[in-house]
This record gives sequence, structure tokens and C-alpha cells, in this order.
Amino acid sequence: MIITEKYTKVLIAGAGPSGLMMAAQLLRNGVQPLIIDSKQGPTDQSKALAVQARSLEIYRQMGINDKVLPNGKAAKGLSFSQDGREMAALPLSNIGEGQTMFPYVFLYQQSKNERALLDYLTQNCSPVYWNTSLITLQQSADGVEAVLKNNEGEYTIKCDWVVGADGAHSVVRKQSQIPFTGDTYPHFFYLADVTLDAKFLEDEYIKLFIGRKGITGFFPLPEKNRYRVIGSLPAEFGEREDIQIEELLPAIEDITTSPVRVVENHWFTTYKLHHRMAERFREQRCFLIGDSAHIHSPVGGQGMNTGLQDAYNLAWKLAGVINGRMRPGILDSYATERIPVAKQLLKTTDRGFNIGISANWFVGLFRKWILPLVLNYAWKKQSIREVLFKMVSQIGISYRDSKINLHLSKSTQIKAGDRLPYLKVFDEKKEIETDLHEWCSKPGFTLIVLGKFDEMYLFTLAKWITNKYPGMLNFFYLPPSGKNLDVFNTFETDPRQQKAIIVRPDMHIGYLNDVVDIGMMDNYLQNVVGLM
Repeated sequence: MIITEKYTKVLIAGAGPSGLMMAAQLLRNGVQPLIIDSKQGPTDQSKALAVQARSLEIYRQMGINDKVLPNGKAAKGLSFSQDGREMAALPLSNIGEGQTMFPYVFLYQQSKNERALLDYLTQNCSPVYWNTSLITLQQSADGVEAVLKNNEGEYTIKCDWVVGADGAHSVVRKQSQIPFTGDTYPHFFYLADVTLDAKFLEDEYIKLFIGRKGITGFFPLPEKNRYRVIGSLPAEFGEREDIQIEELLPAIEDITTSPVRVVENHWFTTYKLHHRMAERFREQRCFLIGDSAHIHSPVGGQGMNTGLQDAYNLAWKLAGVINGRMRPGILDSYATERIPVAKQLLKTTDRGFNIGISANWFVGLFRKWILPLVLNYAWKKQSIREVLFKMVSQIGISYRDSKINLHLSKSTQIKAGDRLPYLKVFDEKKEIETDLHEWCSKPGFTLIVLGKFDEMYLFTLAKWITNKYPGMLNFFYLPPSGKNLDVFNTFETDPRQQKAIIVRPDMHIGYLNDVVDIGMMDNYLQNVVGLM
């Protein structure tokens, strides 16, 4: 495809889930990007599998959940087995009930994620230039000069900004001379997308097996009898690259102590796992998201979801600067908010992964005798299940320490920087049930005021928004009522008091105050966020 553009506001290198989400969020906020990828087209391989609740909340805000949900399925449970004996079975159905509209782990292949996001781009007339590589970048104070190449020729394009979503071997990261520190796990692994005939998988639980010949995990896919299988490659295979899935069946059957028959092999590969992180997520006008910024083990199904959230965090800020509605200083908050998330993710996935594969005798004893007891005991405690779900689903991620948030409330359970809780709301005016997340479905910030106000003050608030923040601040009022007591209780207030909540475009609370004061909200939006 010939590239006719000589200039673009944003060049996105990489059209995997992170890059596609970045493009979709920019489009949602009124910015048309240029998206390139060196691949021939979107992946047809399952690759990443779990879509966590936080990602589904983003998809809902984008209005594409009706296409996503029918084509995946919620995991029923998770089981751990040692030498063929089940040590723990943990039900997952509705584990996050009341915390989100999506209280489960959703199994939905990366190829389907990419297709859903590509459809969104197509509907918004934003093509992806496939088979197009980024060759070089040259930064200056007022922009970036990028050299691109495809079968039709070589192109030099001026860009205001560049987003590197081009994976572990990121050209953007290398051209920006950002170190990518970390290591490679010594073990080789295999990954397969297969249709199986195996009786022990019929309950459709995610099943993890540990045995003498390594580890194997089975993840049920939405299609009947189809599974993602991942495991450590037995030592006798060395570093062979021509391995067939059938050769691994004896080792798999030894680990599971059950017969397994491959009905159809859809995809099979062997690889090594890495845990690395970029030392910076930004260099002048270039940003890194997803695997370009951090890679880690697949423990917990966090990788793709973290990349989606990177894009979700950066896009509204970058669009605000490009559209002249926010000061450039807000872009510094991308790295300060997302680097701690990436560091914690690498730490927890590395720890969990090492427990699973370690040959250390003490770790082996812990894995065999202590870990199952801990898991079975913990799963009986609702409070522990809630904490674990918040971690895995990523709804527990908070930016409380970020400089673009302002907490002026006595509330201690929910603070500025936290994700807006999912709370059902009865709309007295329309006489319908909705929820706070639905109120935040439009682009821009959202002001929610709780308490009793006279009509004149509500009119004053609406006039202030119309005059100063048209199209940038949406407004909702929740008066006291018996049907909405949960909302007031969650925000630690009562119907006789007032509360002002300004929700950021990424559904994190930016401002929380126990009074509804226009001057104080103006100060937050102009001097803390930097709206213009």
C-alpha cells in the first residue's frame, strides 16, 4: 500500500493489541494516527489468551463489547495438580461479583482482540499500513523524522509524536537508545493451539500440572474441545526447532498421568521466555507501550492487558496536547503512572513463574505440600478472593501518587487516583437503572456530584461547564434516594452531605472533594491537569 502522507500528528509503529488500542483511543479523542506494521497482516494465532475485567471495561466504554463477549467465554475454574493428583480446585465463576460488570477471567484469543480493534479502526476510516517497516527515527525539538519502507518504496514522514508498540525488538526503543534491561529464563517452552480428545479436561477448568518432566497448562478456548497448551520443553529435546506436537505427547501424558490425543493442531511453536523492562517509557517525542516497554512471563494472563492499559493511559493525554486542550506537561504522567505498574508486574510474575518451574528441593516441597493448603484455605475467604481478583483483573491498579490527581476528601477507602468503582445507579430522572461506568462512556472528563442541591446551583454548574469546558467535561448529578444509598456509602458520605468527583477519561478518579466548589474544581482542571 502506497503511503501518501508526508506528515502525521502521531505515528504508531506496531499493530498488535497495544498499537491498535492506541490508535482506537486516539480516534475516540479526535486524533487520526498513521499506523504501520512490518507483518503481512493481523495475527491468525491465538497468542495471548486472557482478557481481564479492566480490559473489558475499556471495550465497553468503546462500545464494542457486543462483538467481543459472544466470541469468548469465562473460565469456570483453576486447578493445580502434582504428579497427576489434584491438589487444589478453585472456582472462578463470578469471583469478582459486585466489583465489576465482568466478574470473571475471560478467555478470548489475541487474534480476536486484534480483529475487534481493527473493525473499530475500519469504522473510523483509519487504515493499517501492513508490510511497512520503520527504518530510522531522527528527533528534533519540534518533531520526529521517520523513514519507512515497504514493497512500494521508501518514505520520509514528519511526525509530531511517535508511539512504539513494535514489540520486544522495538525499533522505536532502539532508535531512541533506551536500555531494555532484564534477563532470559534458561528453560525452553512450547505453546500449542490444539483440538484435543482428553477426558480429564471436560470440566473446562484451566488446569496446571507439575510433574517429573516439567509443567504443562491447559486453557480451554471458546471453540469446542480446543485448548491452549503451554509447558516446559523436556530436556531431551535440547534446542531443536523442528519439534512436532506429537513428539511431546508422552511427556504430557507422563505429567498429567492421563491419555491425550491431538485431533487437530492449529498452531505450535517453541520459544524462550524473557523478563525485561525499558529504563524509560519516553524519550522526547517518542513513547513506548506494551511489549516495547516491558515483557514478562505469561503467569496470570497480564501481558496483553497491561499493554492495552498503557495505550489507554497515554492516548487521552496525547490527544489533549495535540488538540491544544492540555498543556504538554501532562505527558510526563504517563511514565510516572505506568512504570510502577510494570515494575510490580515483573516482580509478581517472575516470583510466580519461578515457584512453578524451580528445581530447588525446598521450593518443590513448598509447591507440593504447603501451596495447595494455602490456596484451598485462602479460597474459602471472600476477602482474600476479592483481593486476588483485583490483582489479576487489574481493576485494583491505582495512581494515587500521581501529580495529576487531587484528593481533598476525608474518604479513606476510595481516593483520587483509584479506578472509579463499578456501582449501579438508579437514574431518578429517566427512571432506569444504569451504573457509574456508563456515565463515563463519552470522551473527556466526567463530573459527578452527590448530595442535595437546589436547581439554581445545578444550573450554575452546568453553565460553568458549558462556558469553560465544552466537550471536555460531562456532568451528572445523583440526588439522595433510597435506591442509591450504596453509592453514598461507598464514597463514605450520606445524603445530607455533598461530594464532588471528577473522573479522568481513563475512568480513574482525578479529583475527590467533600464540597462542590467551582473555584476548587477550576483549580484542579487548570492548574493540576493543565486544561486550557
